[in-house]
Amino acid sequence: MSRVQLALNVSNLEEAIAFYSKLFGTAPSKVREGYANFAIAEPPLKLVLLENAGAPGTMNHLGVEVESTDQVGAAIARLQSEGLDTVVEGETTCCFAVQDKVWVNAPDGEPWEVYTVLADAPTMKLIPLTDGDAACCAPAAADSTGDAGSSCG
Repeated sequence: MSRVQLALNVSNLEEAIAFYSKLFGTAPSKVREGYANFAIAEPPLKLVLLENAGAPGTMNHLGVEVESTDQVGAAIARLQSEGLDTVVEGETTCCFAVQDKVWVNAPDGEPWEVYTVLADAPTMKLIPLTDGDAACCAPAAADSTGDAGSSCG
């Protein structure tokens, strides 16, 4: 099963967890300092909350969670065959999980990731952006092959 991921910046994690627990009728799947995620069955959604990451009340990034590295590989091949610039990250630590992923940017710059979770991780690394804010595991600049290495781990 694939599901869309929505990562939001929030000013107060506890308040946001309470609100989204009520809105979707489920408790978070994972809560860490400054971070929570929900694996919502209906509608299929991975909701990620990032406390004080960027401007509260704004989107951090979007994604599609898939079940396997093979599905990430298929997404990489499809996106590249469509002529999209991709940033590939293998076994990178992001959002308290080890992941394989590929990043692309929409025309207006919204970052999208297609990813699979390989394992739980004890850390999350926020990547500093040029405006002084931080993004959850934003992709590093790609080299000439489209590979970025591990920007989040």
